[in-house]
Amino acid sequence: MTDSDAINDTPMPLLDHIVELRRRLIWSIGTFVIAFAICYHFAGDIYRFLAAPLGDIMRQKGEQPHLIYTALYEAFFTYIRVAVFGATCLSFPMIAIQAWIFIAPGLYRSEKKAFAPFLVATPVMFTIGAALAYYVVFPFAWKFFLSFQTSGNGGMDIELQAKVSEYLTLVTKMILAFGICFELPVILTLLVRVGLIGTAQLRKFRRYAVVASFAVAAVIAPPDAITMLSLAIPLVALYEVSILVARLVEPKPVTDEED
Repeated sequence: MTDSDAINDTPMPLLDHIVELRRRLIWSIGTFVIAFAICYHFAGDIYRFLAAPLGDIMRQKGEQPHLIYTALYEAFFTYIRVAVFGATCLSFPMIAIQAWIFIAPGLYRSEKKAFAPFLVATPVMFTIGAALAYYVVFPFAWKFFLSFQTSGNGGMDIELQAKVSEYLTLVTKMILAFGICFELPVILTLLVRVGLIGTAQLRKFRRYAVVASFAVAAVIAPPDAITMLSLAIPLVALYEVSILVARLVEPKPVTDEED
């Protein structure tokens, strides 16, 4: 370690830590509250955006797009839920920045440089996962589910009357699930970078990772093969990508001469 890489070793009083943590929490909560107010104002637009994939499939089938609610308060809490979801996504960068400001003073300069790329990659990978769910998975999944409707066959018709609360719960759950699962390369690469695991271990546990990917997809995704495979296959691919990327940042073993 060089002199320029050193930090001030003077211990910071516990009270100062608490004051700094309080300051960061105030910034984070304040950002979330402001984002919530903005998202609640545009809750109708956010709702229409989230409902658009289902609406497009309904129009293709010649149906009038609609969702229902069966409780007087359900529509109100639907807008609250939409605003919370939007505020979470909107305020996450600021919350991450505040967490970094709180943690960074305790790191060496080299450690800061090592962590910086992961801070950038985290929202990028989350966005890619959420976009995959919205633009690829949802159209195929909703089309599959709507294919079970029957009408005009002289018997008892089967018609979808989806509740808005259940639909939004499923959509937000899937978007968050895909976004979080796409953080796999970031997490594994970071663990390799700090030396907790190695690429040899990742290759060794490859078969278990495949099984775990399908298990996670089966738990998170709706009980249909299309949605499950849409999450499981990218997870397996991301695990392989993690191994390749981790090889680039894996610390080289120190030889006796270098030591």
